[in-house]
Amino acid sequence: MLTHKGTQTIKTPRMVLRRFCSNDAQKMFDNWANDERVTQFLTWEPHRTVEDTKNVLSAWEENYKNDNYYHWALEFKGEPVGSINIADVSDRNHFGIAGYCLGFDYWGKGLMTEALESVIDYMFIEIGLHKVFATHDSANIGSGMVMLKAGMTREGVMREHYLRKDGRYADLQVCSILRSEWETRHSFK
Repeated sequence: MLTHKGTQTIKTPRMVLRRFCSNDAQKMFDNWANDERVTQFLTWEPHRTVEDTKNVLSAWEENYKNDNYYHWALEFKGEPVGSINIADVSDRNHFGIAGYCLGFDYWGKGLMTEALESVIDYMFIEIGLHKVFATHDSANIGSGMVMLKAGMTREGVMREHYLRKDGRYADLQVCSILRSEWETRHSFK
């Protein structure tokens, strides 16, 4: 049985993972939401205006009322630089799906791996999940590396599983980590 606690603040060595608020709109827009490089492999289009970002944040803030909603802003050096969430948490099967995006200027610094590891820890320790998994477009090698560095294992490929914004079907790589693997990984720290 899962113990839902919602999006609680998580501190990592370099960041604070916290709930989004309406005051984040301009920085979210500037740092990643309007950047085609960031959204290239995502299902949503870059935001055209900060008003688009405000509308998204308003919906997210409303969702924080639910204790099974897990969505964090990645705050680095005092400002939001990305987001990470655990979606579709299954109370029956005890799994959740990780998703994330990070501003282009912050790529290659290990920030997302740090965030994903911390969120996985939270979901296993505090919520009681059995498995966390994630998918990435096969062409998005950087996202796959984040998953592997965070301790996930490649499970396989979902062939031509989703339609990219450019109209082509893309394969999705599936990666996951089981509680038992996470426990083994942490027994050596």
